[in-house]
Amino acid sequence: MNAARTARDRARAELTQEIKNEARRQLAIDGAQKLSLRSVARALGMVSSALYRYFPSRDELLTALIIDAYNAVGDAAEGGKVGQTPRERWTAACQAIRAWARANPHEYALIYGSPIPGYVAPADTVAAAARVPLTLLSILGEAELKPAFESAPLTNGLAGQLAAIELDVDLPLETVNRAIVVWSQLFGMLSFELFGQFVGSVDPTDEFFAHATGQMADFVGLP
Repeated sequence: MNAARTARDRARAELTQEIKNEARRQLAIDGAQKLSLRSVARALGMVSSALYRYFPSRDELLTALIIDAYNAVGDAAEGGKVGQTPRERWTAACQAIRAWARANPHEYALIYGSPIPGYVAPADTVAAAARVPLTLLSILGEAELKPAFESAPLTNGLAGQLAAIELDVDLPLETVNRAIVVWSQLFGMLSFELFGQFVGSVDPTDEFFAHATGQMADFVGLP
């Protein structure tokens, strides 16, 4: 009985992966807005009713793809933070995130691009989405930070928002604020690069990205 259940579980996991792989292929061609369970089932030679046993709705399939994408970039960030010093680990993590984004532009667009009309991401996506910023914050927690310049005091409202964020590392609110600034700058740069906004200026972007990554490290205070 256990062996039979294991075989069924393995077969289910393999077909689930095939469904997601086909959905990713269709995302790359048509975008998330046109993704449908019927088109995925048709490409796999399945009837729609059979596919519904794996993903009851398009939104559940999208959620699975979104979680996979967040976990993939999270793996890249965590695996990439290598180096002797926190600054080296910061630089390596940022480069690893960029390498993943360049290798997986359609999955990047799924999680950091335009919202999908009619789709609302459930709470299930939050833990995976938090992995990259938490990785960057963990690097800051290892260092004796000395920001490049002093900034204006946080407003009470902003300080309250920052204090409400649940973190695994103890950092001053100003550091958390700076980390959010550079987190948004990092993905802003990646979006500009992937969506062609640097063409005619700093394209190819390798040297600009490396220089900006160093400036971001200065901003958050990495020695």
